[in-house]
Amino acid sequence: MPDAEMAALLQAVLEEVCAGLAPPQMATRERVAARLNDLIRSGHCSADELRQAGRDALIRAPTMWR
Repeated sequence: MPDAEMAALLQAVLEEVCAGLAPPQMATRERVAARLNDLIRSGHCSADELRQAGRDALIRAPTMWR
């Protein structure tokens, strides 16, 4: 997938997964973004895999970050 398409997919998934977060929760959003980037680097890049990884990162965020 070309870089522009991948960037658009990552942004869309990040927005979808973090839609319910309040603006002060940037640390949680950054954690989700980092997990999505890790997944892309490992070669897994389907939209479904990214969504699931993003949701998992959101759920597993330390409670002080929620």
